[in-house]
Amino acid sequence: MTDPGPNGARATTRRSQPAPDVSRNAGDLSRFHPQTRAVLAGRGGPLADGAVNPPVHRASTLVIDTLDGLYGEGKRTYALEGMAVHQALRSALLEISGGAGATLAPSGLAAVTLALMTIARDGGEILVVDSCYGPTRRLCDTLMKRLGLRTRYYPARIGERIADLMTTETCAVILESPGSLTFELQDVPAITAVCRARGVPTIIDDTWSAGVYFDPFKHGVDLSVQALTKYQGGHADVLVGAVISADAAMAQRVNRTCREMGLGVSADDAYLTLRGIRTMPVRLAAQSAAALTLAQWLETRAEIARVLHPALPSHPDHAIWARDFTGAAGLFGLVLRPMTKPALKAMLEGYALFSLGFSWGGYESLIIPCDPQITRTAEAWTAEGPLLRLSIGLEHPDDLMADLAEGFARAAAAS
Repeated sequence: MTDPGPNGARATTRRSQPAPDVSRNAGDLSRFHPQTRAVLAGRGGPLADGAVNPPVHRASTLVIDTLDGLYGEGKRTYALEGMAVHQALRSALLEISGGAGATLAPSGLAAVTLALMTIARDGGEILVVDSCYGPTRRLCDTLMKRLGLRTRYYPARIGERIADLMTTETCAVILESPGSLTFELQDVPAITAVCRARGVPTIIDDTWSAGVYFDPFKHGVDLSVQALTKYQGGHADVLVGAVISADAAMAQRVNRTCREMGLGVSADDAYLTLRGIRTMPVRLAAQSAAALTLAQWLETRAEIARVLHPALPSHPDHAIWARDFTGAAGLFGLVLRPMTKPALKAMLEGYALFSLGFSWGGYESLIIPCDPQITRTAEAWTAEGPLLRLSIGLEHPDDLMADLAEGFARAAAAS
């Protein structure tokens, strides 16, 4: 059962698998709310020496005491595998998102690549949602294709009909809910039920929920990919990603692939991400509330054809959001009514608060036109006018509404 929380979010308690023993309460944080777990996870341990935050080891070489230790099993011998701050970050991710193991990568796209390389096989085929993150599509259509892995794209709302596309060559199904630019929600449990029955692993890009508002493992997913660059980092100053595994066997596979690929995350980036996690639930709640306020206001504007926000009753997949999610992120889209290019240019280039920028999840508000990025091969994307994506930061919603209103006025003057 869940209870309504602030701004329409529903509080939930999630029990994760035991995390590495780097927290003073390791394995015993599940009784707390996510906000409390974010404060406690990954703290303490023998190397902290009483400090609230973990130490940052800027290291490459590790000195080994014995010859047996140099080539023996079970001992870390090189800092690429991570130090105390990396372990603390992995522990925090597990406490917040659940799962049995977390593997870090140097960016969100690197995490997607790591997950795909873990399950890829020569001659295999992956099914990828048509509304996926653009660089994920690029990865599948270029590198994965060169390595002999075929990709077939499927409609976001396919649900259990995913079974019709699966063959003996299907080695993974890739989900993203909501879609990166157009915010379709997927019936994740329906898809994962089909995949589990056939022994096909599933990977979901869960960056939108930050592992807070959606529980991939409760809904049957095997691997959850997150761009920690977004809400976990939260300050537009770090690039980090993670692959979180549902069970220990899959976690071992991901870790092995990570070592084979030579992926690593700097201690400073791990520290910045962990520091961001401490305040993430508070920031996420504020950004969620502001985004919903703006989305509701935008629905009243004559310039808007559609607002693409899953928490709005007008969203075609609102019922799935209400069933599967406990809240909504600060990222959503909208479709404008037909507008000339000069009007759109005047509107987007004159904002005082909204900046043009491709990332999201930071403290600053961003807006981008998305039509040049839209690629669909499974089903066509149609819209009444230009598609925009908004990432709502920590500015006051009234100021953001005024900024948008002034943009609409500029567009009208330039028409």
